[in-house]
Amino acid sequence: MRLLGAGVVAGVLVAFIALPGVGGAGLTARDAANGFQNMDAELNTAPPPEKTVVYDARGNQVAVFFDKYRESVRLDQIAPIMRKAVIAIEDSRFYEHGALDLKGTLRALVNNASSGGETRQGGSTLTQQYVKNLLVENAKTDEEYRAATAPTLQRKINELRYALHLEETMTKDEILEGYLNIAYFGGGAYGVQAAAKRWFSKPASKLALPEAALLAGITQNPSAYDPKLHPKAARQRRDTVLYRMAELNMITREEAEKAAAQPIELNEDKPVGGCETSKAPFFCEYVRYEMYQILSDGKYWKLSKERQAEVESRLKRGGYVIRTTLDMKAQNALDRALRSRVSPTSNKVAAEAMVQPGTGHIKAMGASKQFGAGKGKTTLNLAADAQHGGGVGVSAGSTFKTFTLAAALEEGIPVRTSIHSPSRMVIGGFTDCEGNVHHGWNVGNADPAENGPYNLKTGTWLSVNTFYAQLQKRVGLCDAVKMAERFGMKQGNGQPLKQVMSQVLGVNEVDMVHLAAAYAGFAARGKYCEPVAVTEVVGPDGKKLKLPKKECRQAVSQDVADKVNEILQGVLTKGTAKGHGIGRPAAGKTGTCEAFTCAAFAGHTPNLAAAVAYWDYRGPWKYKVYGVYGATIPAPIWAASMRGALAGEPAPSFNTPARDFGDTEEVPDVRGRRVREAIAILRRAGLTWEIVPRRVPSDRPRGTVATTSPGPGDEIEPGGKVMLYISSGRDRGRPERNEGFRWPWED
Repeated sequence: MRLLGAGVVAGVLVAFIALPGVGGAGLTARDAANGFQNMDAELNTAPPPEKTVVYDARGNQVAVFFDKYRESVRLDQIAPIMRKAVIAIEDSRFYEHGALDLKGTLRALVNNASSGGETRQGGSTLTQQYVKNLLVENAKTDEEYRAATAPTLQRKINELRYALHLEETMTKDEILEGYLNIAYFGGGAYGVQAAAKRWFSKPASKLALPEAALLAGITQNPSAYDPKLHPKAARQRRDTVLYRMAELNMITREEAEKAAAQPIELNEDKPVGGCETSKAPFFCEYVRYEMYQILSDGKYWKLSKERQAEVESRLKRGGYVIRTTLDMKAQNALDRALRSRVSPTSNKVAAEAMVQPGTGHIKAMGASKQFGAGKGKTTLNLAADAQHGGGVGVSAGSTFKTFTLAAALEEGIPVRTSIHSPSRMVIGGFTDCEGNVHHGWNVGNADPAENGPYNLKTGTWLSVNTFYAQLQKRVGLCDAVKMAERFGMKQGNGQPLKQVMSQVLGVNEVDMVHLAAAYAGFAARGKYCEPVAVTEVVGPDGKKLKLPKKECRQAVSQDVADKVNEILQGVLTKGTAKGHGIGRPAAGKTGTCEAFTCAAFAGHTPNLAAAVAYWDYRGPWKYKVYGVYGATIPAPIWAASMRGALAGEPAPSFNTPARDFGDTEEVPDVRGRRVREAIAILRRAGLTWEIVPRRVPSDRPRGTVATTSPGPGDEIEPGGKVMLYISSGRDRGRPERNEGFRWPWED
């Protein structure tokens, strides 16, 4: 009987209270009553779309995504005076009537009829208004949205039918809570919590009487009563709410007058979202694309543009809590290092990523340019691959030699292996993994003076191209490429590495995230972990979403990785990056790209790895970076960022290789030692010696070792001979010599 009665009321009353201009829509009372009883009353009352919040590894908020800025709260988290204000102005008999307030409807009918069409009162209850908002929020198409907002009798009847169902299935407090969380309060704020923060920078629980009255009044017409754009109208509307509350004895007349005497005082906190406003915008952009994959079960790039838009809408409206690996200390250090050495307004750019060994956690990423749209900015995630908002990548340069070094060690090529490496040569006979043979590679060294025998240490430290071309041939092109792939390397566009002879010099274009993750694999003693940015995603229902599985694997043995790390430490102490140490055990490799298209540096400590690239933003092959090497810009950026990121952190040492890799020996520094003492030191090092017959002028004390050949710190084969030059104790002139004796430089 209750449903039938409501249907009759719907047919009779709604036709009279229709919005102006629709009274002649042709819908009769009988039609309305009959249709009303047959309608589907089910309505989705799930919480309205919420903002998605991104947190760093320490739980600090770093980004927000939203379509509509909203933050739902419980009714007990809303100030009682706010609840009273809304009820007073919108539906004073809310707790007394059902879905339809017959008394209020008749009052609106009489007032509208007597006004001659010049004014209009609504007869909608709070429940009906809640229904209207729900229908708007649930609209998935333009057609559904138009139906939810159309000024028609059918819409009013639909709302009434849904409202009746809600009154039967929800308590009044639940309906009021739902309305306060879904209503629009202007300024881009949806829901009372968002509105309180938007206009007064406080939670809804802390709202005072004048503030509550202002917000309650806005909902009737958020544009007309916007307190920023129309302060006079907003104040008049606020005062209307205050005096209505006094009329209903919710507050005293004196309280109303005191509040009305106060000017509107705003403390705005405008809602902003997206990566452009994040403290770590490039990392945020990486997370955004990770979420696209998570929300589409890894199918995002296979979806149509329309379906991709739906996934993006889910991110903005889903109310997710995203936990990430971001370390803001590392991020701040990275940003400072990049922008202190490369101007954000320059066409040249530098990009860097930091990855934690053993986990693959991305700790920071960024670029020298500012993130965003507009002149001098970019929305391209320069440190990432194409699937995370980046481009096709940038040439890795000689940082790729490390993978051929690892392959050589794994295959048992002794470290002391000496290969004559001219300044330029033509080489061929490389077989790729498909069995194709490649010939005719004309390769030269960056420094023409590099011409002579080099071993795995010295060839790496000095980054000798012709040495590595020959080493790759011994290892095998296929094996060298597969070693890089074991450490997660692929092209920035997602395609497999190109199996070309010059791949050992880094002609494949890669992203810095994956390059840093590869070096993190060496830092973790050969354990490679795929890059990870998102550690947990929780939906508004409190349930965790399933994340893509990120695997860790032992790419090479610990011994091989330990040896790679040992050799790469020499790059920072004796090689191309000498002078760019960071005050703790560290290893790395410089890279100058083919034809000066870019420069790079990748390096690591046992607890952090990073990769930096530098190139021209407009196109590396068109605009080259002449005169720039891996050690001139990328290495200093790497060193500064690593020092900042690791400040106050433990400084562990690398592991010493447990097996013999056919290594060379380092010549001990015996200068200034007495001859017998020097001989004893060389003997303990497994080296032989020979004393040069005549003494040489030197600042060293007479009778001590003036110098040696090879010199201190030079590499020599085990058992090799060291020539000892003894000091005459004089610092000028040439020494007398025996007949037939010639100094080495006179030969």
